[in-house]
Amino acid sequence: MKKSGVNAVEAVETEMPILRHAAVIGCTVAGLFVLFAANAKADPLPAPSMSASLAANSDPYSVDLDWAGKWSVGGSISGLAYYQDNPNNGVHSQLDLDNGMAWIEKTDGWLQFYVQAGTYSLPSLVGYYIKSSVAPALLFGNVPEAYAKLVFDKFSLSAGKLPTLIGDEYTFTFENMNIQRGLLWNQEPAISQGVQLNYADGPLTLAVSVNDGFYSQSLNWVSGLASYGFNGGADTLAVIAAGNVGHNPNTLPFATPVINNGSIYNLIYTHTSGPWTISPYLQYISAPSDPLHGVTKGADSLGGAVLVNYAFDDHWKLAARAEYVGSTGNAASGSANMLIAGPGSKAWSITLTPTYQYKVFFARLEGSYVGASDTTPGFAYGPAFDRDSQASVFFETGINF
Repeated sequence: MKKSGVNAVEAVETEMPILRHAAVIGCTVAGLFVLFAANAKADPLPAPSMSASLAANSDPYSVDLDWAGKWSVGGSISGLAYYQDNPNNGVHSQLDLDNGMAWIEKTDGWLQFYVQAGTYSLPSLVGYYIKSSVAPALLFGNVPEAYAKLVFDKFSLSAGKLPTLIGDEYTFTFENMNIQRGLLWNQEPAISQGVQLNYADGPLTLAVSVNDGFYSQSLNWVSGLASYGFNGGADTLAVIAAGNVGHNPNTLPFATPVINNGSIYNLIYTHTSGPWTISPYLQYISAPSDPLHGVTKGADSLGGAVLVNYAFDDHWKLAARAEYVGSTGNAASGSANMLIAGPGSKAWSITLTPTYQYKVFFARLEGSYVGASDTTPGFAYGPAFDRDSQASVFFETGINF
């Protein structure tokens, strides 16, 4: 599956000029909107979601369009450099523009919306790094998130390309504590197309969504979330369940793994106290057999992670993540690959990310190590997918405007 992914990347490189033009157009439109709204200011925008290590622009641009309400604009522009041993694509080091994103949103009135456009890459542990000139064509397009939202008192209804309810890490680098997303994130959907009903009343938040899971283009997933805050908002407990109530289509898009046929469950706890943000979570996945896509036997996966952020002051922070995940089955019996290092494999990781931010500017350095056992050649790490470890060093810098 990984080798076919490499071929898909090579094939889509012929579309690089088109992607660049689309990204330039999107950023130009957003830039014009910024100039138009330069004299107006707003509160921090509610979307996109941000983790504890990087802050969104606290004074974003906005304009009041009278009957059309107040519109706001933001964005993220950043570049990265990295070095890896045992890289899956055979490239040990690269430079890339990992975010060239802008967004426009309306957050008042009964009709609201959010549109995010541009180019991006999605670096993750032991993943094949796909450059931002190629990633949108393979993944979620140059408009990865876009939805309309109807608001009725404590209820709201969103429809479009939505961020997933699942997991404790977000999709794009600027949203997360770490530059690379983790092993558990690799097993989760990132963006889904569908509709989502939300309810919020004080510390209680509920959401249910009908969507296409791992961007399968088939609306056969149901996701649900229940979250409750306590201790004055210092602690939050969330329970998430999602699964496929149908079957995968014959042909799967690049972003859709065979575990799209299964179900996934999270238990997430978040604690904030002074400079500390600590978030442990558990993840269980069950994938049934899927003979149509070469999976003759189902498999399960159980993993856990702890994400920690410590703020030394308003500018310097240190983020860390530790994970362990294991799966059942084996390659000989045709078990489902749970996106670790082959059927029946296990893996662990540690990631450290010191971060500096001054107003809209940020810079961060990251070191990570992944070790695996019970790996399956052809699904593990390195150019031949036969190694059981990978170490990486990443540097990212840019602005969140």
